[in-house]
Amino acid sequence: MTDVLKINELVKEQSSFVERVRGEMRKVIVGQEYMVDRLLIGLLSNGHILLEGVPGLAKTLAVTTLARTIQATFSRIQFTPDLLPADLIGTLIYNPRDGGFTTKKGPIFANIVLADEVNRAPAKVQSALLEAMQEHQVTIGDRTYALEEPFLVLATQNPIEQEGTYPLPEAQVDRFMLKLKITYPNKKEEKEIQARMARTKATIDVQPVVTPKEIMAARSVVDQVFMDERIRDYIIDIVFATREPEAYKLPLKEYIQYGASPRATLYLTIGAKAHAFVHGRGYVTPQDVKSVGLDVLRHRVIISYEAEAEEMTADDVVQKIFDEIEVP
Repeated sequence: MTDVLKINELVKEQSSFVERVRGEMRKVIVGQEYMVDRLLIGLLSNGHILLEGVPGLAKTLAVTTLARTIQATFSRIQFTPDLLPADLIGTLIYNPRDGGFTTKKGPIFANIVLADEVNRAPAKVQSALLEAMQEHQVTIGDRTYALEEPFLVLATQNPIEQEGTYPLPEAQVDRFMLKLKITYPNKKEEKEIQARMARTKATIDVQPVVTPKEIMAARSVVDQVFMDERIRDYIIDIVFATREPEAYKLPLKEYIQYGASPRATLYLTIGAKAHAFVHGRGYVTPQDVKSVGLDVLRHRVIISYEAEAEEMTADDVVQKIFDEIEVP
């Protein structure tokens, strides 16, 4: 018990920057608390994030604002069908004077990388991004370069425009820790956006309030956040229910083509710890698991044709599992 109290104190001390980051982001972003929270969870969990939503919902603005609150390097890559892997990771340039090659590093060499409209790039570019995301390193010529920590890819994709897009393969989508569905603001928020942003020059000054060193220190505290054995079992039950729903008396077998991989278990565990940290707690509750559950699982549960025929989405299937599995 004293350990939990100790961790609780440590979390309160180390998570003070979370409110500072939120405060800076509120200067620019109206509402969208869910998106801001999840961006922080990704940052603290060392997990990449895929943001899906129609244009104009401040996805790109939220990511660039987050980058401005951190004293870190940031690059934005606009993905297009003619993009080449070299445009992303860099290339070797021949020097005729001495007959040698020099390395020109690409925009992937940054702490926070915004991959805008990631589904517009061809497979070769997506696989180059995949190595960087998975291994935190890239290969240029015959040399491998480590990427500076923290390294976080925040990718956006537009769900409605399919022309000229290359859907992300399941293996690539699985590399994203969280997939966020960004929705429209409510009336009150929209009015606030109108008051704040409807001008010819709407630039708002955002201060850097946290350093990469503080983020790395916070990550080691997130690892120490206490998780009871029953909550660990609860996470395992949820993931297994996506693979063997009949074992949990859930009538979902015909709706699920493939269940979630072990990566879902890992990300649910670390995501729940980061959620507790962001809310100033040194211990995980079942609500932490439920809060991040949909974001971790919606892109890992592949639904069947039967589900599509009945207009059921992966979100519906995952929600049903959370509703039915007994909470510890």
